Amino acid sequence: MTTRTYLFALVDGGGTVPPELRIVRRLVERGHHVTVIAEASMIPDVAATGADHLPWTTAPNRASRLPEDAYYRDWECRNPFELFRMLLDHQFIGPAPGYARDTVAAIDTVQPDLVVCSFFAVGAMVAAQARGVRFDVPFPNTYLLPVDGMPPACLGLMPAHGPLTRLRDRIVRRVTLRQWNKGVARLNALRETYGLPPVAEFFDQVHLARRHLVLTSREFDFPAQMPEHVRYVGAVLDDPDWATTTWTPPAGDEPLVLVALSSTFQDQTACLQRVIDALAELPVRGVVTTGPALDPSTLTAPDNVTVVAAAPHSAILPHASAVITHGGHGTVVRALAAGTPILALPHGRDQPDNAIRVSARGAGITLSRKSSQRKIADATQRLLDDPTFTDAARRLGAVIVRDADSGELIAELEALEFGGART
Repeated sequence: MTTRTYLFALVDGGGTVPPELRIVRRLVERGHHVTVIAEASMIPDVAATGADHLPWTTAPNRASRLPEDAYYRDWECRNPFELFRMLLDHQFIGPAPGYARDTVAAIDTVQPDLVVCSFFAVGAMVAAQARGVRFDVPFPNTYLLPVDGMPPACLGLMPAHGPLTRLRDRIVRRVTLRQWNKGVARLNALRETYGLPPVAEFFDQVHLARRHLVLTSREFDFPAQMPEHVRYVGAVLDDPDWATTTWTPPAGDEPLVLVALSSTFQDQTACLQRVIDALAELPVRGVVTTGPALDPSTLTAPDNVTVVAAAPHSAILPHASAVITHGGHGTVVRALAAGTPILALPHGRDQPDNAIRVSARGAGITLSRKSSQRKIADATQRLLDDPTFTDAARRLGAVIVRDADSGELIAELEALEFGGART
């Protein structure tokens, strides 16, 4: 095996961090030299991988995952257009010059064979291209970019199946691309700074990658006509390092229900309390993990529900009969890999898409995050009573485990002699 040098330019996207850093750990374990540019909120997680760490200095450097350190408060958006402005100004285009400067400096120091850029780090992609270094973009979820056959992202839509739904997709795609393309002028100004020609559309920059590595199973995503540089390489099923604590099942024989909403703050406290109150009505043992963004003491739990900041889901899931989640990709694929049906309460981002893929395969139920305590209790009981949900979860989970164990992810990253940089 040829030893490579990799540079990862990562942005703290919450649930995207654990799979991205598990890639880093696997490359380090295989003897490669890996450096990670990451925010202060990620320092303990980066240290656990064994990779070298560089801080973002001119780019944003989030101190923690607490809501007061968020760059923007997407949970307060009143409409999609306001969200687009926030994303462009505070996540993608606004900080792009800083990401580019820091990544150029890191490339000049590290001299990597490949740069792996967070989807959010558009400036890092510009830097890699400017320095003539190939870059890959991991997608720790389903495929998010517009492609023929795939419903528009983040809306929880089923694929088009007739003239009306195909028209729906064309209209939604046109509207959303118009919003993204409002960032093209600033993106091209940055590209000009580094001597690069302009792009026509915002996502053209992302498509200049050598590979898009989709960290899920093709069978979990909806079928579509994918570009040649897209690779489905299987999910990363490891627990995040912050959750590798010891765990003992609560006493009793009642069905165990795992509750995990989000590792980042999405204003989920009220929803989580309704879930806990719903479990209080049922003959179950509830285990709630709040993650690093929410203090467990803010929640009130009955005797049959245990609330902790963190616990390894890999230890809990073999005991679980159902999972209640916001629909984050990491929690969803780990639940399915364990053959556990899911009640999804999407809060936003890519979560509606994950939820519709679960319910479309019969492996779970999707409700609004604003659902009442009674609806949540009824849906949970239905998952426990109807074995067809568990059967479907096991079928889909077997595919997810197969693909996760395939080795295709690392094989793609190591195969640098194939597939030159896109121009």
